[in-house]
Formats: sequence, structure tokens, C-alpha cells
Amino acid sequence: MTHRYTRLITAEQLAQLQAEGAPLMVFDCSFNLFEPEEADRLFAQSHIAGSQQAHLERNLSAQPGQSAASGGRHPLPTREAFASWLGRCGFANDMQAVVYDRNGMNFCGRLWWMLKWAGHDAVAVLDGGLQAWQAAGGALESGPARPQPATRFELKPPLRRLLTQAEVAARLGSPAQTLIDARAAARYLGETEPLEAVAGHIPGALNRPFGENLTPEGRFKPAAALREEFTRLLAGRDAASAVCYCGSGVSTVPNIIAMELAGLEPPALYAGSWSEWSRTPGAGVETGPAR
Repeated sequence: MTHRYTRLITAEQLAQLQAEGAPLMVFDCSFNLFEPEEADRLFAQSHIAGSQQAHLERNLSAQPGQSAASGGRHPLPTREAFASWLGRCGFANDMQAVVYDRNGMNFCGRLWWMLKWAGHDAVAVLDGGLQAWQAAGGALESGPARPQPATRFELKPPLRRLLTQAEVAARLGSPAQTLIDARAAARYLGETEPLEAVAGHIPGALNRPFGENLTPEGRFKPAAALREEFTRLLAGRDAASAVCYCGSGVSTVPNIIAMELAGLEPPALYAGSWSEWSRTPGAGVETGPAR
């Protein structure tokens, strides 16, 4: 691989990789939490030419009855099950992965993080998503994904940290753990909760809605701006202690990417997130602003 992209890639850089014939696979992760079936319709309607579909519920979450690596509404599949799916897609260890969506980079971060967790570093989010690709004149196609020859994807040691509910609970209130909640302020404050039975947040968590990482044009803010904003949020807390969560471990990943772009230590992920925490007997619940 001549050049590895490990966080972001521009539409122009992706087009260059395609023109060079680099070992590459592009994944469309577009989704709608409230209408999951829309993902298939959107992909069939239009996607980057040659891309594969990565469906949040079918491909990037454990299915009912299957072993899972996390709890919550979108439990992570085991690393072994994930590697098997990558192989069926035709993805190999020598390939560059590019992930995108048309949802403000909300859902594609899930696959970005999962590939890191599988030990694959050469994965990048298409900055600006499908909209940026279209604006750059990139080729699109419709219909089903083009079939690819199956491969064997080999798991490597994880490159990112996954925490369980028990691990987060054991460090609650400790300076060794700084929780960052990526949900909208109204959900964090406990004013509304459209998806779970209990409103509020994990005690002591700070709030950083994931959309705050983006410019009005839908791209990630410059590194210096992100560093200033996260430094202000942490207010003297050690960035290495950060643990990111959201509703179900999906929309928190833009915060993880933003912290890395800012030059901060990669935070851990609590994938079970509020959907697991709020259903755990005895787990504390806090409402209102951070204390």
C-alpha cells in the first residue's frame, strides 16, 4: 500500500486511490435509526461506484441469539464474526478501507472503529460523506453491490480499547475515567429520551454532542479548533482518561475521531452506552448539567 489513510480521506484523495488501482474497498454505512429499512433503499438508489453496503443492524451489530462483544441496543458482534463478514465482503488485510455515509458521518464511524478494533489501521472516514463525493464529481452507481471474491481477513491485536459496563462502573467517580456523552444536550440533561426507558446520563459524564465536531459544510473542523474545544471540555482532566459513549455506541465515534484529529490520546469506547447502562439494575442515573 503506497499511502495509508488512518483517520480521514478527502473525496479527491479517494478518487486518486481509485485511479491508481490501489487495493481498496469502500463501504456505504448510511442508515436511519427510526427506519432501518431505509438503508437498503438509499444504497440501491445511489452509492459510490464499487462500494459495498455495511448495514448497522445486519452487519455491524450482533444478531439476536448470537454471541456479542458488548451490550446495548446495537451490541458489537464478536471480533471473529466481524472478521468472517469482512471476508465474505472480499475485504483483505492489505486493503485500504474507506467508510462513508450520508448522515453527517454519524454511522460510518462505527465501521471505522470496528476495523481498528480488529487490528486494521488503514481505514479512513470520507470527510463530508457522500455529499462531498458528489460535489467533487465522483462516480456513482445504483442497484446492488458488485459481488467480490471472498477472502480471509486475519484478526490482529486490537488498536482501540473497548470497555464493558462493569469496567465503567468500577471506575465511576475516579479521576482515572472521564466519561464523554455524545448525545444531544436534551437527552443528556434528561429532558427527553426518544429511544430508552430512562432519561439522563451516566453520573459525572460530560456532554459533547457529536455534531459539534463538524463545520457547517459537514466536514470535520480543523485539528486546532478541535483541540481547543476538547481542552475546554476536559477542563484539566487527563485526555487519556476519556471514555466515550452515546445511546448505543454508534454516534459517539465522531468524538473519538475528533479527539484523535486533535492530537489527543485515543479514548476508550463504552459500546453498550446509555441503552445498556439505563437497563442495568443499580446503575446510577444523573440529570441536569455536569456537576
